[in-house]
Amino acid sequence: MTAEPIAADTALVIEGGAMRGAHSAGLVVALIEAGIRLPWVVGISAGATNASNFVTRDVWRAHASFTTFAQEREFGGWRTFVRGKGIFNADFIYQQSGLPDNVLPFDWRAYVDSPMEWKIGAFDASTGETVYWGRDEMRTLADLLPRVQASASMPVLMPPVKLDGHLYVDGALGTSGSIALDAAQADGYEKFLVILTQERSYVKQPEGKEWFFRTYYRHFPAVAEAMRTRYERYNQTREELFELEKAGKAYVFAPQVEPVRNGERRLPVLEAMYREGYDQAQRELPAIREFLGLS
Repeated sequence: MTAEPIAADTALVIEGGAMRGAHSAGLVVALIEAGIRLPWVVGISAGATNASNFVTRDVWRAHASFTTFAQEREFGGWRTFVRGKGIFNADFIYQQSGLPDNVLPFDWRAYVDSPMEWKIGAFDASTGETVYWGRDEMRTLADLLPRVQASASMPVLMPPVKLDGHLYVDGALGTSGSIALDAAQADGYEKFLVILTQERSYVKQPEGKEWFFRTYYRHFPAVAEAMRTRYERYNQTREELFELEKAGKAYVFAPQVEPVRNGERRLPVLEAMYREGYDQAQRELPAIREFLGLS
């Protein structure tokens, strides 16, 4: 049996973006089907879900996570929001569903057997610190699932996650603005395959509503401040990324069509976005292989 090729010098960086992750999942599946492995992967928010599925090589779960799973009644909506569970029902999405015999079971055996290193990022609501967790912090399924949830806990729309006495919200508020290039660099990588959920021409604008966030997060001013300035860090990370691309040190996979809304749940729309990502991935696989030195 021929071993799958490994691009030993390259980190895989997967952006968040809620249901825009459907497009990213198309490349995740294409990479798995092509037998392409990377030694290290990082994801934030929805990118953490895509990263976990890449680590376990789970094609079915990678596709279902951003398509059919959104049709589950407990997935979320205003009904779960008014019950304090979030517009996306985080406990169900990130913990209950991933348990054995549930609707989106996480393949723990494949995770344990995988040699791949990976990290997911979250934001400490009290200190304003960006935290990246790796395998040392995720030794059991009970360690892993709530950390994926914490990474994806969108401010206001989803409740924060308490872990080890700290409250965490969406890692997109952190140092990289949801594209964890900094985590890969901190671990010594200088070459990157990056999956974006916004088009190349996208420029993030200020959030606005500063008064609301300062009031809502009056006990967590670091969150309000991070929301105010997130656009600056996000745009700066993208600028750095495109400079790395020009230097031949990054391959950027970005949607070539307008992405879906981050709260999109209509199955035909999500399936179409996934298919756009998958078909684009098939077109770009030769170039990706060449960048990874696997052609």
